[in-house]
Formats: sequence, C-alpha cells, structure tokens
Amino acid sequence: MSFVVAIVIGGIIGWLASLIMKTNAQMGLIANIIVGIVGSVLGHWAAGALGIAAIGSLGSFIVSLLGAVILIAILRAMGVFR
Repeated sequence: MSFVVAIVIGGIIGWLASLIMKTNAQMGLIANIIVGIVGSVLGHWAAGALGIAAIGSLGSFIVSLLGAVILIAILRAMGVFR
C-alpha cells in the first residue's frame, strides 16, 4: 500500500514542481511521478547533508517539492527540458 501512496504523492509533487518550473506542457504523468519520487529523495538527501531536518508532514512535503524543483533545474541545464 505504501508503494501506491509513494506513486500518488510523487505524482503530485512532480506536477507541482513542473508548474513552478513551467515545464508542465512537456511532462506527462509518468515523468511527473518519476521527477516527484527522485526529487523527493534528492531533496531529503540534500537537506540531510546540510544538517536540515524536515519536521512533520508539511516540512517533508516542502523539502520534497524543493528537491523536485532542483531536479527539473538540473534536467533543464542538461537540455532535457527547454
């Protein structure tokens, strides 16, 4: 069941990040899910490396969203998104 929740939350986070970065028209459902999940892992890893702890559900959501935004910025710099 937690796998389904991760997919749904990852999709929402990826979709919100694509709206923030204005790449929503270029990304589909699968890309949103992948960016959301990988971006969440990236955000929590980066926050841990900086000594920042995500407290509570809202803090975790914000860190995940920032990680997904950073991931889209990296992919844009690599030329994946224009």
